[in-house]
Amino acid sequence: MKKRISIFGSTGSIGTSTLNVIRNNPDIFEVSTLVAGKNVDRLIEQIREFSPRHVYILSEENSKKIKEAFPKLDVYYGEQGMDIISNLEDYDIAVSALVGIAGLKPTYNMICHGKTVALANKEVLVAGGKLIMKTAKEKKATLLTVDSEHSAIMQCLRGEEHNKIDKILLTASGGPFFDKEITSDITVEDALNHPTWSMGKKVTIDSSTMMNKGFEVIEARWLFDVDPEKIQVVVHRKSLVHSMVQFEDGTIMANIGPKSMEIPIAYALNYPTRLKNNLEKLDLFEVETLKFERPDLEKFKCLRLAFDAIKKGHSYQVVLNAADEVLVNAFLDKKIKYTDIPDILEKMLLKHKGEKLDTIDKILELDKRTRIETEEMIKNGEKL
Repeated sequence: MKKRISIFGSTGSIGTSTLNVIRNNPDIFEVSTLVAGKNVDRLIEQIREFSPRHVYILSEENSKKIKEAFPKLDVYYGEQGMDIISNLEDYDIAVSALVGIAGLKPTYNMICHGKTVALANKEVLVAGGKLIMKTAKEKKATLLTVDSEHSAIMQCLRGEEHNKIDKILLTASGGPFFDKEITSDITVEDALNHPTWSMGKKVTIDSSTMMNKGFEVIEARWLFDVDPEKIQVVVHRKSLVHSMVQFEDGTIMANIGPKSMEIPIAYALNYPTRLKNNLEKLDLFEVETLKFERPDLEKFKCLRLAFDAIKKGHSYQVVLNAADEVLVNAFLDKKIKYTDIPDILEKMLLKHKGEKLDTIDKILELDKRTRIETEEMIKNGEKL
């Protein structure tokens, strides 16, 4: 029997890579649900090719367009539609790849049903990690990861359940400015020029500030239940070592492979059995050397702020995530300078007073309030 896959964020980079894995393995997978935001034309193309049972699009207007093209299809839209479609249960694995905080509640709904979720949305664990992991344990849900670094860690830990982790070595590409001076003159085009990966604009900017790696530190803390002191960020410019785990005896397990998101996606979809692919294999004789460097936490302040947020508590992580999204969008819109991103982030964390967040609604309320406060700070021209 084929595995039924639901993809939340089907028109984005992770979603399209997931569909490529399904396309290359039609005897193993079939599509149950496709969830998209605004890209209705691409969604319609996906519907024609993969024939899902259910689809979601953000606006009512686009939902009517889809319904006209596919009269028998189950189509949802808007906030209520998202709540309904994320509570459906006729699938085996859901890929959570919605962008931003929008992925939190749908993922929580799926976990509440005890489903298997392949997580590609950092905000789910950055903003909701404590509640998400607690609920997953209570509901016996399975939480896998398709993030290349966390998938690497997951693979390194398989079969090592009886061995204690000494340190998680989370690799980072270093982004476009690792070897360059960071100044207020950095342009949007400069920051989007990533040397290794092709990603969406938001995550590419986060990679340049190393905020993305900070979010991954928070993810690793929740996914693998380790103290932040046991997570070390290691800059590896070639992006061939996707991450490593060091055990108490000093042994280091490393995951090394091609730079392709299809590998961790396929591993999660068919966990724990690996799938054959057509990607070019690594030739270690051509690789020659693997170099690792320490990140400068003063230069990359965002990474330091992520560690600070873990130590201060759950609500600080929500503030960090919400403020960063507003600031990155403001930079992309050329409303603030590049160096304003870490400066205003730090100010937002300093002014925050810790709060207890034991429900999704409380998390979302703090997220909304933080976004408003950050927008006001930008509007008033405030910074440290």
